[in-house]
Amino acid sequence: MTHEEELDYLTKLSRSRNQAASIVTRSKIVLLSYQGKNDTEISRELKVDYKTVRLWIQRVLDLGVKKGLVDKPRSGKPQVISAESRARIISLACMKPKDLDYPHEIWTQRLLAEHIRENCIKEDHPDLSKINQGTISKILNASKIKPHKIRYYIAKVDPDFDQKAANVLDTYREAKRLNEKKRKNEQVKTVIISYDEKPGIQAIGNVYPDLMPVEGYYSTIARDYEYKRHGTLSLLAGIDLISAVVPIEHSSEYTIITQVQSSIKKV
Repeated sequence: MTHEEELDYLTKLSRSRNQAASIVTRSKIVLLSYQGKNDTEISRELKVDYKTVRLWIQRVLDLGVKKGLVDKPRSGKPQVISAESRARIISLACMKPKDLDYPHEIWTQRLLAEHIRENCIKEDHPDLSKINQGTISKILNASKIKPHKIRYYIAKVDPDFDQKAANVLDTYREAKRLNEKKRKNEQVKTVIISYDEKPGIQAIGNVYPDLMPVEGYYSTIARDYEYKRHGTLSLLAGIDLISAVVPIEHSSEYTIITQVQSSIKKV
């Protein structure tokens, strides 16, 4: 690796959120050394023992950046985790901590490791008595399970959803057909408006005026936290799927029906 490639590699490692914390710290040590800081300065800045700083800088000097940042292979027979114990880890990760009387909503690898070590003997999984967060991470990654992350979904509660969705898609296909017909200058007497409503929008206003930026003193607009309420508004948004016209109307008395009727007249 060239000097520039080594710096780029160290910079990426030092900012990584996926690497082990130990690797990130080591990369920061070496990167600061590359930048000209001495061992004492690095130790103070990263709050790492001076001997640790010396150790990893020397390792990188001896072995290079990639090999020098990782631990040496450990001697002795590696711990074997049975298939049953791996299945138990995955099973626990697929449960909520609250189901096991923890106050936490989701697992962290530390919490999961602590729970496994405390309960592995009585659950007949003694090979998990010394398991650590790194091993748990490898097992869960191999199964593509990430219990520390939440991804949202929309629950399907309408029994007629499939038929309704099919009707909507048919309507959009019809709009596309009529659009193509209109492009050929053929007469189209159909209007298809897609509407949505956002009710209950709070209308609020400032109590005190905004303070504008002042060069040398304030770089941004300052706005007071207090506000006054002006009731609520509803936003009715519609678009003609054939002409792509968005009809605009302002009124304090419109309902969805009168708004649609007005929109049809405009398009």
